[in-house]
Amino acid sequence: MPLDELLPKAIRLYPEKEAVVCGEIRMDYRGFGRRVWRLSQGLIGLGLKRNDRVAILHENSHEFLEAYFAAAHLGVILVPLNFRLSAKELSMILNDSESRILISQGVFRGKVNDIPHSVPTIEKVIWTQADFEPSGSKEMSYESFLSSQREEPPSCQSIKDDDVAQLYYTSGTTGRPKGVMLTHKNVKGHALGTIAELQLVDNDHWFHVAPLFHLADAWATFAITWVGGKHVILPSFDAHETLRMIEEEKITISNLIPTMLNMMVNHPDVGNFDYSSLRVLLSGGAPIVPETVRKIIEAFKCDYIQTYGMTETSPYLTLSILKEHLKDLPWEEQLRFKAKTGREFVNVSLRVVDDQGNDVVTDDQQVGEIIVRGDTVTPGYWNLPEETQAAIRGGWLYTGDLAVIDRELYVTIVDRKKDMILTGGENVYSTEVENVLYRHEHVLEAAVFGVPDPHWGEAVKACVVLKEGCEVTEEEIISFCKKDLAHFKAPKSVDFLEALPKTGSGKIYKKGLRDTCL
Repeated sequence: MPLDELLPKAIRLYPEKEAVVCGEIRMDYRGFGRRVWRLSQGLIGLGLKRNDRVAILHENSHEFLEAYFAAAHLGVILVPLNFRLSAKELSMILNDSESRILISQGVFRGKVNDIPHSVPTIEKVIWTQADFEPSGSKEMSYESFLSSQREEPPSCQSIKDDDVAQLYYTSGTTGRPKGVMLTHKNVKGHALGTIAELQLVDNDHWFHVAPLFHLADAWATFAITWVGGKHVILPSFDAHETLRMIEEEKITISNLIPTMLNMMVNHPDVGNFDYSSLRVLLSGGAPIVPETVRKIIEAFKCDYIQTYGMTETSPYLTLSILKEHLKDLPWEEQLRFKAKTGREFVNVSLRVVDDQGNDVVTDDQQVGEIIVRGDTVTPGYWNLPEETQAAIRGGWLYTGDLAVIDRELYVTIVDRKKDMILTGGENVYSTEVENVLYRHEHVLEAAVFGVPDPHWGEAVKACVVLKEGCEVTEEEIISFCKKDLAHFKAPKSVDFLEALPKTGSGKIYKKGLRDTCL
């Protein structure tokens, strides 16, 4: 089933069922569909054709969902933009993608002002704010634009599985941002896989909290609609508001970034709300420490699934769903499996290989690189054939993530290949040290990386954020780590910070941290 059939199917099956909740706005599937058709007709009127690019710069909103579906119905490629990027970085992406239309939230007006002049392909900027007054021929009001269009579905575009549906740009932490192409087949296959794995149904209320410009959340746009579930939208993350809305909107499922979950379980009001509607919480976008998993299950009293994936894989590659026989294990053993990166996703093949390309021993000890293939894996990077060939070799995508794998074939990521610390000839994996740091009762957030050392080559450095009102010394942190780690793995130095830098998706930004601390 092509992506452009998902919304019509939901409208036929669930026309009066509540589909979208966004602030004061509540829409059933029929009403949501009318807005998508109006946007689609308007984009056609602006001359957009199949494979043209439309960019969107927006916090989470119903307009974001509308853009995803309108693009899918027209065979247009949607380019979701990280709104935390600078105007220069956004211009680079818009130029590289040759986007013709930019849909932008009014709060980003200052950032966008110069973009149409530096990006010659941008023909129109469509602003989503109710009281907007266009200031030039290139500007339009989103609501006025929609109100002048027909409420009819666009004519069939004969979209093919290999047509590109979305173009996500990587953060560019190691250089120029790369546009990851996801095809209709990638997105469709991933949505169907999540429906099967997570048992999504029409009474699920999905909570869009992680940013919709990032695949930690965006995949649910299509999967939840496919089953006729409800989309509940929070514009941007706030721990207290997230906890409150879980109760108010009877949320059943969501995928959150580990830093978000960590802030939620450590929030002073975490015990003041009813979470009985929750059936499962997922964590994705970055590794999570076992101690946080324990706190999540204790606080929300629902199932927990660790996820791992990449933009290049739509995103899921693993889920820590327990095999049936593992549910008979003692609770502490079950928790250990739940905190692992997980076993392979239903529609991908995954291996952990050594430097010679051989599968590592399934002993949970030997470290190798995760490589994957399957229908959800990108065909490559936009206009970067050499980068594509370097990443996809022999039909396998080389992820750059280092992991171990156990006899049940559950993997555990130990580090990014480029983040591994080599100290005195010994390998130190940052996640192992971070897991210990998070067990300290006063630590809220922690990140570990290597810094140059004249004697050891690299030394282990920790950056720590303490919980409010707590005090601890560098020596106490180092001694705490040495109780559970070989001494060469323990931090040689600790910096105490008020906050750790984050990427647009909410992950801890280690490159930025290194740049600050070195």
